[in-house]
Amino acid sequence: MVARCGFVAVVGAPNAGKSTLVNALVKARVAIVTPKVQTTRSRILGIVTEAETQLILIDTPGIFQAKARFEQAMVNSALGSTKESDKVMVVIDAYRGMCDDSKHVLDSVRDAGAPCLLVLNKIDKVAKERLLELAGHICAHYPVERCFMIAARTRDGVDDVRQYLAQNLPEGPWHYPEDMMTDVPLRQWAAEVTRESLFYRLQQELPYSIAVETEQWNERKDGSVEIRQVIYVQNDNQKKIVVGHKGEMLKEVGQAARTRMIRFMERKVHLFLFVKVTEGWKEQKSFYSSIGLNY
Repeated sequence: MVARCGFVAVVGAPNAGKSTLVNALVKARVAIVTPKVQTTRSRILGIVTEAETQLILIDTPGIFQAKARFEQAMVNSALGSTKESDKVMVVIDAYRGMCDDSKHVLDSVRDAGAPCLLVLNKIDKVAKERLLELAGHICAHYPVERCFMIAARTRDGVDDVRQYLAQNLPEGPWHYPEDMMTDVPLRQWAAEVTRESLFYRLQQELPYSIAVETEQWNERKDGSVEIRQVIYVQNDNQKKIVVGHKGEMLKEVGQAARTRMIRFMERKVHLFLFVKVTEGWKEQKSFYSSIGLNY
């Protein structure tokens, strides 16, 4: 059989289910997933080996009409991925349908000159007639190569997407080892795991004012790893919320993050979290470069 390999950009509006789809295709949690929008901040590669084909999935930040510098950097990262990919998968929340965000994504991809694979997600929440109407409307107005209807959360229809990609990517050698699932460095991945834990436990807009950095990664002689991370917040009130009463919130966040790290790395993890007030961290060039965004 002929070896195939290609890059597939996974784009869509915030909370359309892009990261959930990538994780379902990879069959591992390589991207963080939370109920809050704009969770993904930088692009993450998920790597799938299917028969003789290697799919390199680019999970991107949500595309929306950004105003602030940080938001613009995330959107530019997502749109930039469409220009360097062999296929572009546009994930649409079928329940929301052709809302302003969905239209903005489809317009942006069309303007970039990329024919797309349309993926209507969350079909378990929508009547069949409405799905067919939505698919027909999009296919009539945008350059769609193929349409899929899935529920990424339950993996319904995900195998069809994987098989189609495996058969329709360019011929060529693989870029990564067969057992590799992501190219994200473990230090960055560990920071994302802690940020996911924070997203689940903090309310309202506070998670968007937080950044996590793995400051130290020490391999111990007994095979375990010691990880020290800094959680950056913008003021003292935010720090109090993250730490919680008598440190309970920080302890809960750390326990959840450590459990997932142990499960993924299959070894003992010693996780230490520190909270630091840094006003205006969203305007620091070093932060942008640390997560792969252009300032």
